[in-house]
Amino acid sequence: MPDPYILMLFVVGALVALVAWLPLVFRRAPLSLPIVCVILGAVLFALPQVGFDPLPQTYPDITERLTEFVVIIALMGAGLKIDRIFNLRRWGVTWRLLGVTMMLSVVAIVLLGWTVLGLGLAGAILLAGTLAPTDPVLASDIQVGAPREGREDEVRFGLTSEAGLNDGLAFPFVNLAIALALAAAGQKDYWFVEWLTVNVLWEIGAGLGIGWAIGWLFGWLTFAIPVHSRLAATRDGFIVLAATFISYSVTEMLHCYGFLAVFITALAFRHADRDHAFHAQMHDFIEQIERMAMMVVLVLFGGALVSGLLAPLRPLDVAVAAVIVLVVRPLAGMIGLMGWKRPLREKLILAFFGIRGVGSFYYLAYGLNAAPFEGGDRLWAIVGLICLMSILLHGITVTPVMRWFDRSQGRDPDADAGEERAKTSGRAASA
Repeated sequence: MPDPYILMLFVVGALVALVAWLPLVFRRAPLSLPIVCVILGAVLFALPQVGFDPLPQTYPDITERLTEFVVIIALMGAGLKIDRIFNLRRWGVTWRLLGVTMMLSVVAIVLLGWTVLGLGLAGAILLAGTLAPTDPVLASDIQVGAPREGREDEVRFGLTSEAGLNDGLAFPFVNLAIALALAAAGQKDYWFVEWLTVNVLWEIGAGLGIGWAIGWLFGWLTFAIPVHSRLAATRDGFIVLAATFISYSVTEMLHCYGFLAVFITALAFRHADRDHAFHAQMHDFIEQIERMAMMVVLVLFGGALVSGLLAPLRPLDVAVAAVIVLVVRPLAGMIGLMGWKRPLREKLILAFFGIRGVGSFYYLAYGLNAAPFEGGDRLWAIVGLICLMSILLHGITVTPVMRWFDRSQGRDPDADAGEERAKTSGRAASA
C-alpha cells in the first residue's frame, strides 16, 4: 500500500481535475457533477482500506462549519451573477417564490412532520426550516450566467434570487424550532417575544443593512477611489473572498443572519459598477472555490450514505420524503406563481427545480448543535434521503430541460459563454 499522505495527494489531485473537466463533459449529458461526486464518495468510502465513516452525527461541529463555508461562498457567487438592478416590481417572481412558495412549503412540511412522522412540533419545524429553502450550491446549473453574460431569463433569475435570499429567511424557522426545543427542556423562558423581536425583526433587518453597507464599502474601494489605489487595479479575485468573509463575520459577530448579509453584500458590490469586467473575474474565482468545496461535501455525503446515514429510515419516512420532493415544492411553486403573466413552461420549471442540498445539511447541523431534539439520527436520515432524491432527480433532468427551454426561447444552448458575454457587455472598464 502507498503511503497514506501520497495516496491523499493523488485523490485530491484527481478530484481537482474532475472539478475542472466534468462540467465540460456533462454540458449536454443528462448527468450532473453533484451526482458524480456522491457516487465517487460512496465508492471511495466503501473501500475497506479507508476505515473512516464520515457521518455528520459523528462530527457535528465539522459538518456545520464545512457546509457553512460552502453556502456563504455560493451566496456571494449568486449575488455577483445577477445583472438585474434591484427593483420591487422587476423582482416580482422572487417575492412570489419567497412569500408564497416558501411559506407554503414550510407549513406543508411542518404538518407532515408533526402529524404523519410524529416528530413533535419542534422537530417538525426544524425539518421544515431545513428543507424549505432552494439550495444556492446545487442550483448553479439552473442559475443565471456569469456577470454580463446575458443569460438572465425569468426562470434563471427567479431561481438564483430565490436561492440567494431564502437561505437567510429560513433561519427564523430554524431558530423557532431551537427556541421550542429549549423551552421544552426547561432552558428557555419568554421564547416567543425573543424569537419575534430578535430572531425575526432584528436579525433580518440588521442582516440586510450590514450586508448593504459592506457591499457599498467594497464597491467604493474597488471602483470609486483613485485609479492607482482602487482594489480593481489588483486584478486579484481574492478581493471577493475578503468581501465574503468580512460580511459574514461582521454580521455574525452582531448576532444577525450572515447568509442574508453575504448575498446583499454581493448585490451592493455588483451595483457599484455593474458593467466592470472585474466582476466576471471575481465571479470566476469564487465559482472555482465553490465547485471544489461542493465536491468535498458531496464526496463526504456519498461516504455517509454507505456508512449508514439512511439506516434509521422507516417506510413512512421514505413516502413523506417523496411527497416533499415531488408534490410539496412543485405544488407550492405553482400556487405561488398563479397570476404571474408568463408562459406555463416557465412556471413549471420554477416550481419543479426547488433543489435541496448543502444548505439543508447546514441548517440541520446548526439546529441539532444548538438544542436537544429527539430523533437526531432519524432527522439526518430523512434530510439525507430528500437531498439524495433531489440530487438524482434534478441532476438528471436539469440539462435536457434547460436545453429545451433555451431552444424554446430562441437561444442556442451550445453557444460559447464568452461569445454571449461579448455580445451583451456594455464596456470593459480598465482598472
